[in-house]
Amino acid sequence: MTPGGDGSGFLVRIATGPADIEACFAVRKEVFVVEQRVAEDIEYDGRDERALHLLALREDGTPLGTARLLYGPEAADRTGGDPSVGSLGRLAVVASARGLGIGVALVRAVEEAARERGLTVVDLHAQSHALGFYERLGYAAYGPEFQDAGIAHRSMRRTLQRLA
Repeated sequence: MTPGGDGSGFLVRIATGPADIEACFAVRKEVFVVEQRVAEDIEYDGRDERALHLLALREDGTPLGTARLLYGPEAADRTGGDPSVGSLGRLAVVASARGLGIGVALVRAVEEAARERGLTVVDLHAQSHALGFYERLGYAAYGPEFQDAGIAHRSMRRTLQRLA
Protein backbone atom coordinates (compact mmCIF):
# COMPACT_ATOMS: atom_id res chain seq x y z
CA MET A 1 0.00 0.00 0.00
CA THR A 2 1.36 3.38 -0.98
CA PRO A 3 -0.10 6.38 0.84
CA GLY A 4 -0.96 9.30 -1.39
CA GLY A 5 0.95 11.71 0.79
CA ASP A 6 0.50 13.50 4.08
CA GLY A 7 -3.18 14.18 4.59
CA SER A 8 -3.99 13.33 0.99
CA GLY A 9 -6.93 11.14 1.89
CA PHE A 10 -6.11 8.37 -0.61
CA LEU A 11 -3.95 5.31 -0.97
CA VAL A 12 -2.63 3.35 -3.94
CA ARG A 13 -2.32 -0.42 -3.89
CA ILE A 14 -2.20 -3.42 -6.17
CA ALA A 15 -5.69 -4.51 -7.15
CA THR A 16 -6.54 -7.93 -5.79
CA GLY A 17 -9.67 -9.89 -6.48
CA PRO A 18 -12.69 -9.31 -8.69
CA ALA A 19 -14.08 -6.31 -6.74
CA ASP A 20 -10.82 -4.39 -7.14
CA ILE A 21 -10.62 -5.19 -10.86
CA GLU A 22 -14.24 -4.06 -11.28
CA ALA A 23 -13.31 -0.79 -9.53
CA CYS A 24 -10.38 -0.31 -11.93
CA PHE A 25 -12.68 -0.96 -14.89
CA ALA A 26 -15.29 1.47 -13.53
CA VAL A 27 -12.69 4.27 -13.36
CA ARG A 28 -11.46 3.47 -16.87
CA LYS A 29 -15.02 3.43 -18.20
CA GLU A 30 -15.77 6.81 -16.61
CA VAL A 31 -12.59 8.42 -17.94
CA PHE A 32 -11.94 6.75 -21.29
CA VAL A 33 -15.31 5.48 -22.51
CA VAL A 34 -17.65 8.19 -21.17
CA GLU A 35 -15.42 11.27 -20.92
CA GLN A 36 -13.05 10.67 -23.86
CA ARG A 37 -15.47 8.59 -25.94
CA VAL A 38 -13.12 5.66 -26.56
CA ALA A 39 -15.01 2.61 -27.82
CA GLU A 40 -15.31 -0.09 -25.16
CA ASP A 41 -13.93 -2.77 -27.49
CA ILE A 42 -10.74 -0.68 -27.81
CA GLU A 43 -10.52 0.18 -24.10
CA TYR A 44 -10.82 -3.43 -22.96
CA ASP A 45 -8.15 -4.94 -25.19
CA GLY A 46 -7.86 -8.47 -23.84
CA ARG A 47 -4.65 -7.81 -21.90
CA ASP A 48 -6.30 -7.05 -18.56
CA GLU A 49 -6.43 -10.65 -17.38
CA ARG A 50 -2.61 -10.90 -17.43
CA ALA A 51 -1.81 -7.34 -16.36
CA LEU A 52 -0.95 -5.99 -12.93
CA HIS A 53 -3.55 -3.38 -11.96
CA LEU A 54 -3.09 -0.60 -9.43
CA LEU A 55 -5.97 1.13 -7.73
CA ALA A 56 -6.18 4.49 -5.98
CA LEU A 57 -8.87 4.66 -3.31
CA ARG A 58 -10.19 7.43 -1.12
CA GLU A 59 -9.99 6.57 2.58
CA ASP A 60 -13.68 5.59 2.47
CA GLY A 61 -12.97 3.06 -0.32
CA THR A 62 -14.23 5.11 -3.26
CA PRO A 63 -12.17 4.36 -6.40
CA LEU A 64 -10.34 7.46 -7.65
CA GLY A 65 -7.82 6.18 -10.17
CA THR A 66 -6.15 3.22 -11.78
CA ALA A 67 -3.20 2.16 -13.90
CA ARG A 68 -1.89 -1.10 -15.27
CA LEU A 69 1.52 -2.62 -15.88
CA LEU A 70 2.17 -5.06 -18.70
CA TYR A 71 5.46 -6.95 -18.68
CA GLY A 72 7.07 -10.05 -20.13
CA PRO A 73 5.55 -11.62 -23.24
CA GLU A 74 2.31 -9.67 -22.76
CA ALA A 75 4.18 -6.40 -23.32
CA ALA A 76 6.51 -7.56 -26.12
CA ASP A 77 4.75 -5.63 -28.90
CA ARG A 78 5.02 -2.41 -26.86
CA THR A 79 8.58 -2.92 -25.62
CA GLY A 80 10.35 -4.24 -28.69
CA GLY A 81 10.45 -7.65 -27.05
CA ASP A 82 12.85 -6.45 -24.35
CA PRO A 83 12.04 -8.39 -21.15
CA SER A 84 13.56 -5.64 -18.98
CA VAL A 85 10.94 -3.11 -20.15
CA GLY A 86 7.45 -2.78 -18.72
CA SER A 87 4.53 -0.93 -20.27
CA LEU A 88 2.52 1.51 -18.14
CA GLY A 89 -0.97 2.04 -19.48
CA ARG A 90 -4.59 2.82 -18.76
CA LEU A 91 -3.66 5.54 -16.27
CA ALA A 92 -6.94 7.22 -15.35
CA VAL A 93 -8.10 9.51 -12.55
CA VAL A 94 -11.74 10.48 -12.17
CA ALA A 95 -12.42 14.14 -12.93
CA SER A 96 -13.45 15.00 -9.37
CA ALA A 97 -10.09 13.78 -8.02
CA ARG A 98 -7.69 15.39 -10.48
CA GLY A 99 -5.05 17.71 -9.09
CA LEU A 100 -4.68 15.76 -5.84
CA GLY A 101 -1.49 13.92 -6.79
CA ILE A 102 -3.22 10.63 -7.60
CA GLY A 103 -1.73 10.36 -11.08
CA VAL A 104 1.78 10.89 -9.72
CA ALA A 105 1.18 8.31 -6.97
CA LEU A 106 -0.10 5.78 -9.54
CA VAL A 107 2.91 6.28 -11.83
CA ARG A 108 5.33 5.88 -8.91
CA ALA A 109 3.46 2.76 -7.74
CA VAL A 110 3.71 1.26 -11.24
CA GLU A 111 7.44 2.01 -11.24
CA GLU A 112 7.83 0.35 -7.83
CA ALA A 113 5.93 -2.72 -9.06
CA ALA A 114 8.12 -2.78 -12.17
CA ARG A 115 11.30 -2.71 -10.06
CA GLU A 116 9.95 -5.51 -7.88
CA ARG A 117 9.55 -7.60 -11.04
CA GLY A 118 13.12 -6.93 -12.15
CA LEU A 119 12.27 -4.38 -14.83
CA THR A 120 14.68 -1.52 -15.47
CA VAL A 121 12.66 0.64 -17.89
CA VAL A 122 9.03 1.73 -18.12
CA ASP A 123 7.57 2.65 -21.50
CA LEU A 124 4.18 4.24 -22.13
CA HIS A 125 1.96 5.74 -24.80
CA ALA A 126 0.95 9.17 -23.50
CA GLN A 127 -1.91 11.23 -24.80
CA SER A 128 -0.13 14.22 -26.32
CA HIS A 129 -1.85 16.71 -24.01
CA ALA A 130 -0.31 14.81 -21.04
CA LEU A 131 3.33 14.94 -22.20
CA GLY A 132 4.23 17.61 -19.64
CA PHE A 133 2.83 15.51 -16.79
CA TYR A 134 5.04 12.56 -17.70
CA GLU A 135 8.06 14.75 -18.47
CA ARG A 136 7.87 16.14 -14.92
CA LEU A 137 8.10 12.53 -13.71
CA GLY A 138 11.27 11.85 -15.71
CA TYR A 139 9.83 10.37 -18.91
CA ALA A 140 11.23 11.36 -22.31
CA ALA A 141 9.20 11.31 -25.52
CA TYR A 142 10.53 9.52 -28.58
CA GLY A 143 9.26 8.84 -32.06
CA PRO A 144 6.52 10.62 -33.96
CA GLU A 145 3.04 11.44 -32.75
CA PHE A 146 0.48 8.74 -33.60
CA GLN A 147 -3.24 8.17 -33.25
CA ASP A 148 -4.66 5.63 -30.82
CA ALA A 149 -8.45 5.41 -30.42
CA GLY A 150 -8.67 8.69 -32.34
CA ILE A 151 -6.48 10.51 -29.79
CA ALA A 152 -2.97 11.86 -30.48
CA HIS A 153 -0.24 10.01 -28.52
CA ARG A 154 3.55 9.91 -28.16
CA SER A 155 5.72 7.09 -26.92
CA MET A 156 7.66 7.88 -23.75
CA ARG A 157 10.24 6.02 -21.69
CA ARG A 158 11.98 6.26 -18.33
CA THR A 159 14.91 4.27 -17.02
CA LEU A 160 14.21 3.30 -13.44
CA GLN A 161 16.72 4.18 -10.79
CA ARG A 162 17.49 1.52 -8.24
CA LEU A 163 16.23 2.53 -4.83
CA ALA A 164 18.74 2.41 -1.98
